[in-house]
Amino acid sequence: MPSATSRPSSAFTGPERLTLVVLCAAVFVINVSTTIVNITLPRLTSDLGASTEDLLWIVDAFNLAFAALVLAGGSLSDRYGRRRALVAGLALFAVASFGGATAGSPDALIAWRALAGVGAAVIFPVTLSILSNVFTDRTRRAKAIGIWGAATGLAIAAGPIIGGFLVEHVSWNSTLVFPGAVAVLALLGTLWRIPESRDPATPPPDVGGILLSTLGLGILVYSLIEAPTYGWTSGSTLGGLGVAALTLLAFTMWEQAREHPMLDVRIFTNLRFTAASVSITFAFFAMFGFIFLITQYFQFVKGYAPFGSGLRILPFALCVGITSIVGARLAVAFGTKLVVAGGLVLLAAGFAWTSTAAADTGYLEIALQMVLMGSGLGMTSAPATEAIMGVVPAAKAGIGSAVNDATRELGGTLGVAVIGSVSLSLYRDGVAGPGVPASVLEPARESIGSALAAAGELARSGDPAGAGALVRAAQGGFLDGLQAGCLTAAGVVLVGAVLVLLWLPAHPGRDEGDGAPDGLSGPPDGGTAERRAAPDAGVADPGADLPGCPKPVAT
Repeated sequence: MPSATSRPSSAFTGPERLTLVVLCAAVFVINVSTTIVNITLPRLTSDLGASTEDLLWIVDAFNLAFAALVLAGGSLSDRYGRRRALVAGLALFAVASFGGATAGSPDALIAWRALAGVGAAVIFPVTLSILSNVFTDRTRRAKAIGIWGAATGLAIAAGPIIGGFLVEHVSWNSTLVFPGAVAVLALLGTLWRIPESRDPATPPPDVGGILLSTLGLGILVYSLIEAPTYGWTSGSTLGGLGVAALTLLAFTMWEQAREHPMLDVRIFTNLRFTAASVSITFAFFAMFGFIFLITQYFQFVKGYAPFGSGLRILPFALCVGITSIVGARLAVAFGTKLVVAGGLVLLAAGFAWTSTAAADTGYLEIALQMVLMGSGLGMTSAPATEAIMGVVPAAKAGIGSAVNDATRELGGTLGVAVIGSVSLSLYRDGVAGPGVPASVLEPARESIGSALAAAGELARSGDPAGAGALVRAAQGGFLDGLQAGCLTAAGVVLVGAVLVLLWLPAHPGRDEGDGAPDGLSGPPDGGTAERRAAPDAGVADPGADLPGCPKPVAT
């Protein structure tokens, strides 16, 4: 048993710090690109003539490509080299961002955003897999993942703030130039600092697995995006979800039959891996739904400008960043189960409180609600991510990270679709209030933004009473939808908290029972097993002494 003095220090070396900065810059640029575009949407309506459907796809084209290709991106990076993949992903993302800034039509912008999503599907899983290969000790890895998660929180804040400033003072085009420029800086940092690593086994590529996972995830995300438009019970939605389920079932059966699968699906029988994945899915379901609602609330109900709206989201983002670091450390000290379940409860409490928001609610109360939600997300996300990566051997870190990223993206897409659909249904019921002219009901039912634009037209045409009635009805309907959406999110994350308490082991290597699949189990953290040297990985394999990973071979 190693002595206390022989245990690795939790302090990072200089090269490790620089590596972490580059990885955080790469993950920052993906998250900031996700949030910065939402601020530009009103300007795109006037400058590009974008319709509501165009605006939806300007946002969702990125999400669709990202979610559909993330498993393939993680798998290919394991085989062909993670540094190489990161360079390629950042280069593609930068080109797509700069190309989008030159777009002269909605269709062109949608195409560039989809291409940026392809780059993101390569970048995001690679950052986490490189991190897991560089930081092999659990305490140091948890600390690094906490900082990695804090970069996500910073991006959540920076996106609306930077985007709002650029839209107001430069142009909408500059909101795409900014992430492109950061991607170039991260690319240069990768070439300078990031070591190469890959799966030393270099199995043949699982082409069938790549195609089936891409097709299944793509159909699933597309069906979720379109569900609010066609209806959740429509033939198009149910048929799409059914085809997606069958395709993913075929993917599972294919992977089980492969000697060298892209994703060893047996890993989902490990309760630590599955419970952590479920908690991230539910947490990002709530987070994406919150961002969707709060940006509209600030601009359309409170009347804040884009830049002011972005600044007011800062408490949420800062708390995500701070608690991502704190939560990862607490999980090491007190157990992942307690910290993750507590984070989900905080998130649910924040949503339940936010459901009481009204047009005259003070900002201080809203800020306190965001503190609860941001703290809950940080306490959930970073420890759960560390739990997932602790199960996966270092050689397979790319695909493990891709699963983590896929759960985030699917949870977020489902959150916007479900919470957006619930809130929109109640908004449409409430917008037809007393005194609202029938001539403006159809455009007003489309969104609260359309309703306020129609109210402006009524006021200019000499009907201030009708304009006032429409504003009151639209804001009242939106608040009804906000309440229902927040309560829906609160209920979902509470279910997640219960599942975490039932499934997630308190500590790695303890209480995992028989959940680890055959061939994927190993000694617990702190065990004395020798680490395997991973050829061409450049670092020792952290999976060798973590549960859910292969045991080292005695020599």
